[in-house]
Parts: sequence; structure tokens; C-alpha cells
Amino acid sequence: MRLPVLFILITVVIDAMGIGLILPVMPDLIRETTGGTLAQAAVWGGILSTVFAAMQFLFGPILGALSDRFGRRPILLVSLLVMAVDYVVMALAGSIWLLVAGRVVGGITAATHATATAYMADISAPQDKARNFGLIGAAFGLGFVLGPVMGGLLAEWGTRAPFIAAAGLALINAVFGWLVLRETVTDSIRRPFQWRRANPFGAIRALSRLAGVSPLLWVWFLYHFATVVYPAIWAFFTAARFGWSPGLIGVSLAVYGLSLAVAQGTLVGPAIRAFGDARTVLLGLVIQIASLVTLGFITSGNLLLMLIPITAIGAVGLPALQGILSRAVPDNAQGELQGVLTSLTAVAMVLAPLVMTQTFARFTRMDAAIYLPGAPFLVSAAIMVIALAIYQARGRHLVQ
Repeated sequence: MRLPVLFILITVVIDAMGIGLILPVMPDLIRETTGGTLAQAAVWGGILSTVFAAMQFLFGPILGALSDRFGRRPILLVSLLVMAVDYVVMALAGSIWLLVAGRVVGGITAATHATATAYMADISAPQDKARNFGLIGAAFGLGFVLGPVMGGLLAEWGTRAPFIAAAGLALINAVFGWLVLRETVTDSIRRPFQWRRANPFGAIRALSRLAGVSPLLWVWFLYHFATVVYPAIWAFFTAARFGWSPGLIGVSLAVYGLSLAVAQGTLVGPAIRAFGDARTVLLGLVIQIASLVTLGFITSGNLLLMLIPITAIGAVGLPALQGILSRAVPDNAQGELQGVLTSLTAVAMVLAPLVMTQTFARFTRMDAAIYLPGAPFLVSAAIMVIALAIYQARGRHLVQ
């Protein structure tokens, strides 16, 4: 594997780990800084998560547009350095407001996921983009698994230890990138920075004017809105339906993350060679719908564990969709596109948990007309059906 690609994948792993690495210590850390109860800490934890996602929404297109103008290399390296400093500040934080500020900066620096993906688009031949985007997805899945595991182990050395570890990883990767990363934005594709297109609303509006792109952006948003059901209610669902312990819930999430990494890292290329981009997207959507409906009604915990790797196969459609979108926009707007996709994902991460948790509460409360812990998965299946209808009706002409 070429060293620049290795750097990009490590960057994505660190971005994903940065979210999960600190989760095991956040309840105790928030109580340390506020002196409040666990319930109050949970409220602050929600605020910190929302702030993080909001910053990704706002700054994904900005960093993407900056990388279209000044290059991927400086944006990635500076962001990693700022990320390292931010983790050190959070490790030393003595007040909740410093933690909030840290999550603001952390959300901005984590928005470089878009720039990393744009770099991958720059160095990929058109027919290889979807496969390489699959590697990005695999790296994110790996980080999703490693983050909470490492965070839990490091927490044995105190609530601040995971932050120090995250800072060290970011700094080491920045040095590695400085040594191996070459710039891919040349004068022939460099695009002037414009604030009206750098903000998420302006960027979405500009890209939506391109033929056929708007419906595919809707498919992207709805896909992520539907799949947020997994992190949003998985712990509650498995506890309510099967009585799983926290340990078993953690194991099941690790199995899902590993399955996701394997699916996107090894199956995307063969699927596209066998079916083409358009049908691979279609295949992924259909598998997701079938999986979500099954989860809505499943009553066996052992069967669920066996089905987890199958549900992850549906993720092969996302890199194919990303590849279609990447080929639909000019070379000088790759950073802008990936920034928009980051923003749409962030919006889904802000809104979907509210819908999913409220649905779960409505169907599991004592006076519920129907007791159905899996109801949020059925809501997600309906949303995925809408995405499939949009894709079938208006999106496929881009790749015919």
C-alpha cells in the first residue's frame, strides 16, 4: 500500500477512534468537572455530542472548500496538529465549559474526514473510486471498534488518560503525514475559495444544480438517517428485548464494527465488478431494508448475533453511491462534495436519535398499545424504502 494512502486511512481511523475513545470516561469526567449527578452528566453528554455534530455540519464544507483552494496536505496536517492540542486541553480541563470548547474544536478538526476522502478521490481512477471509498469506510469501522475498547482500557489509568493517548496518536500521524503526503491539488483543478459556497447551505445549493446530483444527495441523507438507528437505540433495544448485559452489548457492537470494516474493505470491489455501481447501490439498499425489517421483529438474541455480519453487507452500497457522486462533480469540487456529504451525515446524526429514541420510548412504555422494542428499526426501514424509491425514480440516470 502506498504511504500516502496509509496516512489517509490512519487519519480516518483516528477520526473514528476520537469519538469512541473518550466515551467510556465521559460520565466520570463530566461529574468531575460539574460536581453533579449521573443524570445531569447525561444531559451534558448529550450537549457535547450535539455540539460535536453541529461543528461537523458547519465546517465540513468549509474545510473541503479550503482544501480545493489551498490543497489537501496543509488542511489535513494543520487539523491533526490542532486536534492534538485540543485533546491535551481536554485532558487538563477543570470546567465543563472547557470541555464544551474542546468538543467545538474537536468537531471542526474531525470534519477533515471530508478532506481525507477528497484526497482519495484525487488519486483514484474513476473506476476505482468506489472501491477506495470502501477502504475509507473500512478504516472508519475499524476506528469505531478500537475507540471504545482502547478508551475502556486506558480509563484504568484515570479519566484523562484516553485524551493523552488520542493527542499522541494525532501528533504521530501528523509527523507521518508531513513526511509522506504529497499534494494532489494542482493549478489545473485549484478552485477559488468563496464563502457563499463554503457554508453548508450554499455548497448544497451549488452542487444540487448539477444534473442528477440532488436526488442522490437525498439518498445519502436518508441512508444515514436510517442507519443512525444502530448507535442510537442498540443498547436500549438489546437490553429491553433480550436482557443483554453491558458487556454483551459492547461485544455485539464490536462484531458489527468489524463486520462493517470487512464488508467495505473487501466486498465493495468485487460487488462493483459483478454488478456495476448502480446495481451495487440498489443491492445495498435492499439488504438494508430486509435487515431493518428483520431487526424490527426478531425475538432471539442468538439469531441476532448471527445476523449481524449479514446486516453489515448492506454497507457495500454506500461507497458505490459515493463513487457515483464523485464522478458527477468536477475535479475542482471534490473537497466541496465531500464536505457536503459530511454535513448531511452530521444533520442525520443530530436529528435521527431524537426520532429513534422517541419511537423506542413510545413502544416500550408501560401503557403502550403494542410492546415492540424493534419499532425504531421499522421506522428506519420505511425511511430506507423512501431512499430506494428516490434512487430508482431519479438517481440512476447518472450511471446508465
